[in-house]
Amino acid sequence: MFKPKTVVLAGVELSSEKHLPIEESLDELGRLADTAGFYVIDKIFQKKPKPDLKYFIGSGKIEELKALAASKKADLVIFDNDLSPSQNRNLEEFLGVEVIDRTALILRIFARHAKSREGKIQVELAEQQYKLPRLSGMWEHLSRQKGGIGLREVGETQIEIDRRLIKRRISWLKKEIEKIKKDRFLRREKRIKNKIPLVSIVGYTNAGKSTLLNLIAKTDSKAEDKLFATLDPTTRRVYLPSGKTILLSDTVGFIQKLPHLLVESFAATLEEAQEADLLLHVVDFSQPHFEDQIAAVYTVLEELKCINKPIITVFNKIDLLKKMPANISLKKHQPWVAISAKENTGVIDLVQLLSQSVSALSLTGQKYQVLNSARHHSWLLPG
Repeated sequence: MFKPKTVVLAGVELSSEKHLPIEESLDELGRLADTAGFYVIDKIFQKKPKPDLKYFIGSGKIEELKALAASKKADLVIFDNDLSPSQNRNLEEFLGVEVIDRTALILRIFARHAKSREGKIQVELAEQQYKLPRLSGMWEHLSRQKGGIGLREVGETQIEIDRRLIKRRISWLKKEIEKIKKDRFLRREKRIKNKIPLVSIVGYTNAGKSTLLNLIAKTDSKAEDKLFATLDPTTRRVYLPSGKTILLSDTVGFIQKLPHLLVESFAATLEEAQEADLLLHVVDFSQPHFEDQIAAVYTVLEELKCINKPIITVFNKIDLLKKMPANISLKKHQPWVAISAKENTGVIDLVQLLSQSVSALSLTGQKYQVLNSARHHSWLLPG
């Protein structure tokens, strides 16, 4: 019978970083671990002005972490922070168990969920780029084996061979991604020629993007209540009530502390957002820190240089709310609409707003521009 690896979560909230509160961030890390097939047995955290150079976590806290992992017989410790190769090695030596960081965990999830050739290539590129600076730790046991007089250490030779192989593989993967980008460019040229606007669905992971795509486009794309349940982009033709035709595209979900190498590796997929004429930003309204998730999405959109595109904010999962969250203002997110994609509530309002916004698009050269920004407010609660 399969027994999942037991894990202890560890995290450090740094005063210099602006993310979710550490408790919320560790809850999210726990959901990531669950998605990867691990079983979380405990967690530990601390708040520090800056990370410890050797272990990232403080000297006193690491003693506590070692005792906790030993008493719980943990198979793995997962850090909510990105660790340097040396910090990762130091932690494994001190704790006596395998240690991975947030990026490594997300990469494992991506590798499990990527189904298409494109998705697998993008995931492997990110994995190889992550692995390259960590080669010395992987062969440290061989570096202690001395060669003969005048010979290099065995470990050093193996590291050089592996580094060369990985760099060669990265080069090949990048060329394959360029081919994918060229294919997308040709399809995009055809779309522009036919004057079909592209609407891209973006949002935090597990906000309900795939469910919304299924509802509007009448498709059956995979939709699960897990983080990064879908990685491969899906594009469908949609006929709006106004008579306009659009292409509606789903994209990979964003997350706080999204590693830059993942953004870089998934550049071909994220081009759907970069080249979109209009963005549907899906937000999980049931999350208490949904504003932080919005900020995380905006950070990625800024990195992709598409933050200034027209955006309709879709506050999803209102079926999980009993009343309007207190002390919040949604004016800054105009135009917006509140829906439940799961219960098909408020979706008619969304489609109407989408039709109005698309009708306001005009083809100027090879770019669609919004002439008039529609404004719409909807608050619909079940019952």
